[in-house]
Amino acid sequence: MLTLQAPAKVNLTLEVLAQRPDGYHQIRSVIQTINLCDSLRFHLSDDIQFSCDNPELVMEESLVSRATSLLQQATGCSEGATIEISKRIPLASGLGGDSSDAAAILNGLNQLWQLGLSLEELVELAPRLGSDVAFFLYGGTALVEGRGERVTPLPPLPQRWVVLIVPPVPRIPEKTKQLYASLKPSHYTDGQITEKFIRALKAGGGFKPSMLFNTFENIAFDRFSGLKVYREHFIKLDAPNIHLAGSGPALFTMLEDKAQAEDLYMRCQQQGLECYLTETVHR
Repeated sequence: MLTLQAPAKVNLTLEVLAQRPDGYHQIRSVIQTINLCDSLRFHLSDDIQFSCDNPELVMEESLVSRATSLLQQATGCSEGATIEISKRIPLASGLGGDSSDAAAILNGLNQLWQLGLSLEELVELAPRLGSDVAFFLYGGTALVEGRGERVTPLPPLPQRWVVLIVPPVPRIPEKTKQLYASLKPSHYTDGQITEKFIRALKAGGGFKPSMLFNTFENIAFDRFSGLKVYREHFIKLDAPNIHLAGSGPALFTMLEDKAQAEDLYMRCQQQGLECYLTETVHR
């Protein structure tokens, strides 16, 4: 049996530079993995079988099944596998759970089936699944460009505690596509916000929380009914520098002090919020 962890992520910066001729958008983003993880267990089998402890995950619609099929097609492998998924990352939250699971599938089956594919070969397959999958093949702290397929590992972020809340707001089907479609030219930036963050990181990690940025915050609080209310509630609990983790609706704040993070987490729990206390993790 082979077991892999599939971590969630938060976007520390997320800039959209322009719309591309192919309909996708050109992005520049620094992404960070955190230790909120799904767990995937792999066994050799005669055919492909999936199981998951979260009944809300529709396997046929997930990137997990697509990643398995893609790897079989790309390599001509006819081996089977039983894949058991323990979900901890909330579904459709903007934390990248489906993409992270897909990256774990590529890694796990590459090992289980002894395919011998390099990281670079797996990264070439990743854009055929989704924009964040290539990042999750690296993990840690990384610059992501293009439509998400170009990943450049960065020096590790100094350890930070991350408190997440996932508001119980209506989830938007294909929310990321809809949010991109709702962007206006005034929401586009030139990539310098991300560049400033990277310079601070390379200079020794002296970045400030005020450097965090997510252009979707220009529209998401209107698109997700009730999200603004939960952001205000998070603020009243003394959460500093609150941002969308990705395309929403999960919100996060980063703290240097563990005791402060634990105290905020406890207050969120006492308010009945779906919340998570996590920390940043390296590659």
